[in-house]
Parts: sequence; structure tokens; C-alpha cells
Amino acid sequence: QVQLAESGGGLVQAGDSLRLSCEASGRTSRLYNLGWFRQAPGKEREFVAAINWSGSTVDYLESEKGRFTISRDSAKNTVYLQMGSLKPEDTAVYYCAASSMGRIIRESSAYEYWGQGTQVTVSS
Repeated sequence: QVQLAESGGGLVQAGDSLRLSCEASGRTSRLYNLGWFRQAPGKEREFVAAINWSGSTVDYLESEKGRFTISRDSAKNTVYLQMGSLKPEDTAVYYCAASSMGRIIRESSAYEYWGQGTQVTVSS
């Protein structure tokens, strides 16, 4: 079994930055992709970014490129999401997820393990 634990959320002002962390524990040897998703109240969960465990490939939604950066620290079994120039529209619960798929994918259904989420609130 795999457990994921997010941290780093909070209340910030528009234009501020945050770094979210997700630590994976348990049997992680078969995990190949790590992703970040977010869900705002009344909205569907949406893909934010993903990275393969080797760190050689990353993926972002086009609208997020330039503001968000995903990275990982294999020694710590941790994936990060660095968010800059935050906007009120970024307010959501952010979830990390892990998949045993052999390639990066944006579909949430492909991710087998999920954290409990961390709240990010951006005030104007």
C-alpha cells in the first residue's frame, strides 16, 4: 500500500508564492508518475502538473506554464509544486496523486493513490 501526505497549503495574498509538498510512503517501488490536481468548490477536479519519478519528463497545462513548477526529490520520496504569482482563481484543495502507469497522463482515473489534500486560498 502507498500513502501520500500533502503539506504547504495556506492563506496567501495575490501575487505571493507557495510550495506544496507531497511525501510518499509505503511500497513506492512501482510508482512511475506523480501528479498534482486541484478542486475548487463546486468544480470538477482538474489536472495541474505531473512528473515521472525519474524526473526526466514533466507536464503542465498550457495555462499554468511559467507560474507553476513541479519537481521531485527521490531520496525523500517527495514531489513538490512551486506556485508563483498566485491568483484568486488558484484557490482550491490541491491533491497529490501517484500512478503505476508507464507514461505521464493527465486523466485522474489513471492515478491509483491520492492524498487527503491541502487547502490553498488566495485573497485579492
